[in-house]
Amino acid sequence: MADQLSPDEKFNLITRNLQEVLGEEKVKQVLQERELRVYWGTATTGKPHVAYFVPMSKIADFLKAGCEVTVLFADLHAYLDNMKAPWELLELRVKYYEQVIKAMLESIGVPLDKLKFVKGTNFQLSREYTLDVYRLSSMVTEHDAKKAGAEVVKQVEHPLLSGLLYPGLQALDEEYLKVDAQFGGVDQRKIFTLAEKYLPSLGYAKRAHLMNPMVPGLTGAKMSSSEEESKIDLLDSKEDVKKKLKKAFCEPGNIQNNGVLSFVKYVLFPLRGGFSIKRDAKWGGDKVYSVFEEVEKDFAAEMIHPGDLKASVEVALNELLEPIRKKFESPELRKLTSEAYPDPSKTKAGGKGVKAGGGGGGGGGGEDDELAPSRLDIRVGKIISVEKHPDADSLYLEKIDVGEPEPRTVVSGLVAYISQEDLQDRLVLVLCNLKPQKMRGIESQAMLLCASIEGEPRKVEPLDPPEGSSPGDRVFVEGYESGKPDDRLNPKKKVWEKLQVDLKISDECVAQWKDKQLMTKLGQITCKTLKGGNIS
Repeated sequence: MADQLSPDEKFNLITRNLQEVLGEEKVKQVLQERELRVYWGTATTGKPHVAYFVPMSKIADFLKAGCEVTVLFADLHAYLDNMKAPWELLELRVKYYEQVIKAMLESIGVPLDKLKFVKGTNFQLSREYTLDVYRLSSMVTEHDAKKAGAEVVKQVEHPLLSGLLYPGLQALDEEYLKVDAQFGGVDQRKIFTLAEKYLPSLGYAKRAHLMNPMVPGLTGAKMSSSEEESKIDLLDSKEDVKKKLKKAFCEPGNIQNNGVLSFVKYVLFPLRGGFSIKRDAKWGGDKVYSVFEEVEKDFAAEMIHPGDLKASVEVALNELLEPIRKKFESPELRKLTSEAYPDPSKTKAGGKGVKAGGGGGGGGGGEDDELAPSRLDIRVGKIISVEKHPDADSLYLEKIDVGEPEPRTVVSGLVAYISQEDLQDRLVLVLCNLKPQKMRGIESQAMLLCASIEGEPRKVEPLDPPEGSSPGDRVFVEGYESGKPDDRLNPKKKVWEKLQVDLKISDECVAQWKDKQLMTKLGQITCKTLKGGNIS
């Protein structure tokens, strides 16, 4: 097919359904001379879900346009991003990703012989690449590195150096994979612009960047591997698919943040060239659509019922998933799945592999409690006094009542983003079992926990305990009520840093850890406005 297409037709196929293209003229120029070389990378962290069909359908477009496509399994990036994939599981997760991505591509009819698959650590640990990392680190500022990774790398109050390296390595991959363009989600735009800014400084060519829109998940927010209800796993049963689609956000007439409708647009239409609504004859019978805009128009006019849309997507989705399910019925792939993603509740202390907290209360019982959130001594605190720091142009919390005979002192950079009026005499959340440390001459005896969203400017809000709370009230994660906090967290074990990765604010402004609510005996912990924010 590609041999019969003109350069303009190839360009239109390469760029259809993309949200943005940086370097359009470069792409057009290459297509006048030869086929475009493109790479798509995926960090091997959580299990791929059905939203991965969106980049897969674009990879199918690239191949139809004659592109040379490389798929990068970014195992080193998975580790650098706040250790989302433990080092001892990297190899297993690469194998899982390779099997499941290939199964996805086969299910949509993409010939694998047209693709090149590369593992990141096969070239990222070479002498030349490592020297380029050092060269790049001598040019990129901390501000630029943090800004570039703001929407991709997990954001925490005290970021690890690994997360700052992440964007630079992704930029270097373009050179070492010898491509003309990198393809990814629009959430990676800042990494792409960092690559365009700094690669020429190393004497390397500036590449083009092709960006997909971010497809809403079933809850209306971004589909995420860490949010069980927002996504459908590629190995989910038909029953699970039906149950999750039934709960999916799909308000009559609402075409905004509609994950079901988006799946039709970005997966089913590009792959099949059409879509069929299946319904009872008394409601008009089946209807076949050849362009997505007609589906969207009829749904907005409420001529398509959400139940009929969901049922029709369910049929089409199960057709895509069935070959993948069958492939993973083999004993070898079942074993690979369980080893790459071990059940935390079955991981024993002292055993090999990733350490994980128990699925219950997080208390002993022979299970390894390394990541049990019950180890955190989080309490409700009441701010008694706020003072100006004597050695800095900022405020600090001189006294916070946390239910002990003596109040504690807290020095936190987050205070700079909150007005003094919003701090005085209010109830907040305080982490009380970190090792005290001196900060510009004042000993900070606890950590103030806030909701935050990175950006210019950064947005920060204190977390709110439920009404009627008192200083000293214990805060726990739902399901981990019985666990006992450590007397003091060992800083060398980085327990707080590892647990913080999964602390977030839901779309309902509720504080969560791995989709389980943070609570006191009186109810849930919330914030005022920062939906989808981090907790730090």
